[in-house]
Amino acid sequence: MSTKADSWGSRVGLILAMAGNAVGLGNFLRFPVQAVQNGGGAFIIPYLICFLVMGIPLLFIEWSTGRYGGKFGNHSTPYILNTMGKSRVWKYIGVFGIFTNIAVAAYYCYIESWTMSYVYHSIVGTFKDMSQADVAGFFNSYVDVAHSTTGIPYEAVIFYIVCLLLNTYILSKGLSGIEKVAKIGMPLLITFGVILAIRGLTLGTSGASDIFPEANAWDGLNFLWTPQFDSLSNPKVWLAAAGQIFFTLSVGMGTIHCYAAYLKEKDDVALNAVSAGFMNEFVEVVLGSLIVVPIAAGYLGLDWVIQNAGFGMAFQTMPYLFQQWGDVLSIFAGVFWFGLLFFAGITSSLAMGTPWMGFMRDEFNWSKNKGAWSFGALALTMGLPTVIFYNQGLFDQYDYWAGTVSLVVFAFLETILFSYIFGIKKGWVEINKGADIKLPGFYKYIILIVTPALLGWVLVSSIPDWVDKVKDSDTHNKEWFSDAYYAENFESTGTKSAIVEEVTPTEIKFTFENEKKVFDKATEKVKVETFKDTKIYTFDASKNQKTLVQVGDAINPKDKIATGDFTNNTFYKFLGRMLLLMLFLFISIVVYLAYKKRVKEGRE
Repeated sequence: MSTKADSWGSRVGLILAMAGNAVGLGNFLRFPVQAVQNGGGAFIIPYLICFLVMGIPLLFIEWSTGRYGGKFGNHSTPYILNTMGKSRVWKYIGVFGIFTNIAVAAYYCYIESWTMSYVYHSIVGTFKDMSQADVAGFFNSYVDVAHSTTGIPYEAVIFYIVCLLLNTYILSKGLSGIEKVAKIGMPLLITFGVILAIRGLTLGTSGASDIFPEANAWDGLNFLWTPQFDSLSNPKVWLAAAGQIFFTLSVGMGTIHCYAAYLKEKDDVALNAVSAGFMNEFVEVVLGSLIVVPIAAGYLGLDWVIQNAGFGMAFQTMPYLFQQWGDVLSIFAGVFWFGLLFFAGITSSLAMGTPWMGFMRDEFNWSKNKGAWSFGALALTMGLPTVIFYNQGLFDQYDYWAGTVSLVVFAFLETILFSYIFGIKKGWVEINKGADIKLPGFYKYIILIVTPALLGWVLVSSIPDWVDKVKDSDTHNKEWFSDAYYAENFESTGTKSAIVEEVTPTEIKFTFENEKKVFDKATEKVKVETFKDTKIYTFDASKNQKTLVQVGDAINPKDKIATGDFTNNTFYKFLGRMLLLMLFLFISIVVYLAYKKRVKEGRE
């Protein structure tokens, strides 16, 4: 049995580190987008219910499971889970708790590096006098590694490596380094958030302009906080709410287990779990909803926000909006906003390194330094393809399979282990051991029945989407390497044709009828309107790519529109899935070698 070579310096530091693990980029970037895309106030009720019946129970399970495994000298999920069930399979289920963290850190640090870059550009005045379209174009250029916004070759790669090096250095200091960052980062994050939230609350109609005369920050707030009870019967909204709970609380990853494994046997997990969970919810529901959507609605209008909601919206809009505050305030606002995102990101990404480090120290006696830098090397190896091939969809494959599917699978399996194999009676005792608060008894039955049922429903209902992702059902250009290119869907249904409006040897501009969502103030509902949309395809003459269509042609999805040498995105998506599979197999092999080592030493 290995000894605990590391420990938390204080309860405050632990709670802040746990909250920092949960409070991440999703609180400020993903939550507002999910709320907007799922009807604003229609999203809030399912979201809060999922938090109470799935999020809180999973926090109880993971905190108590981690502490239980920690008393046997285990600090990551393979052998934490192994202590709770007799079957050898549980240590391999625990592979998810290392795999997910490395895979997510690989691309999460890339988003984190965007915030570093945007702090720099805010300070040097890059966004001054840029239009909203120019700011959006800046983001698109930044994620294309062939372009540079600073004159530094491969700027996105450089910022990514710097960000990863910073994470790795802090990790090499162990829990004390993480605790120090949490004690500094979390208060700064909340301070920056409150400053920007106050601006979101007070902006009102002062940001309206000739271009957006109906811009009103309060429209954004009303949209987010007006409950829509008909959403309770909409499975799509419930799935989105459940997915956001996973993303925001960092449950199903293995980081909570690892942090809790360093607790003493009588240390409270119930109050710690509730404290960290509700601190995360305060940051997400209160601060997260008061910044991006109200400020964007205050300058661009609620309809624009509804039609353009996306993960990158904050990077594509906020620098432009800050410029409306004047030269000096825009710099401070940019530093506050992107600094907030940076601290939210790094407190989460640091947590992702601890399961690998804990496992390698427990099983192979690796030092903190060796564990941290090996984690950095793995993250870099996995992450560089997401940086280089971001626009080809490889990043999205990581986010979907490692950042979504893996979390649901692991959370469901660990809940079954805790409730039915370890046993709910023992589990309930473990949760309440040393607790400073008395938990309501009905939570025992929520953990036993409601949580696994909800997780099982999310899991089963997601399977058709998994199949579609593997089959690349979202594209008509399925061959990796092709001598022809086919028109994709012009709008979401894929049933409408488009007219060729302009054509050159390397570019085609289509016009087609599309639908957009707008907010009807009279009914306080989102409605759909029809409008004329455009889509442009560009081709590369150096690859012998030539257009085949003529002005006035009516083109349907799947029609051939160009010939030449094409490497389609399906190749990069497949590459992403294979890299993830190789990582999972690699960690499984490492766990098997650890098992053989334990057997040889008489520890198994």
